[in-house]
Amino acid sequence: MADLEQLIFALAPEAPARPGSRPLPLRPPFERLTCQEAFQRFAGFDPLPLDAAAFERAARGCGVRPGAGASWDDAFTQVLLEKIEPFLGVERPTFLTEYPASQAALARLKPGDPRVAERFELYAAGLELANGFSELCDGREQRRRLEDEQRQRQALGRDVFPLDEKFLAALDRIPEAGGVAVGFDRLVMLLTGAATIADVLLFPAAEEYPAARRKA
Repeated sequence: MADLEQLIFALAPEAPARPGSRPLPLRPPFERLTCQEAFQRFAGFDPLPLDAAAFERAARGCGVRPGAGASWDDAFTQVLLEKIEPFLGVERPTFLTEYPASQAALARLKPGDPRVAERFELYAAGLELANGFSELCDGREQRRRLEDEQRQRQALGRDVFPLDEKFLAALDRIPEAGGVAVGFDRLVMLLTGAATIADVLLFPAAEEYPAARRKA
């Protein structure tokens, strides 16, 4: 997170105003907010102690309507999209951290609190810019998670995919590691004040981006 802050600030001290927003200061440190804190602040409840049924009731209580038979993770994602994300990165960029363990299948769990994982996402001016986490380097733990996911998918009537045994065998042979994937096009949008991603793509597909076709 510190490296990413410094990288973005080195590119520009401020992001220009995008449609419907003000210029955004990019000077570190960025805001750091755990998922638990974000849900309590913007949705009015703590998601971590809740089972799927209690989560659905809490979601409905804050105005979100999960679909019939929605899983815990489906409801989490819907509340995140509707009640949390619109308020992130408004005054300054925000790191949303400590995602629930089930939302970070390949990430290491936080020491001392296995309910959450060492995963973060970066938001700024209405854009989700990056996703990063500490790698899970434990083949047995990764197998347990993937097998649990298989059982959940089977119970929901979804396709069940075979385990990647080569991947699982390799995990125990790699050192501790972490990384972040940054959306380059979205970062360019932030730094230029572009209204749409089509405005910053070098070769936008006209059939996918009508705005680009009109400009051409």
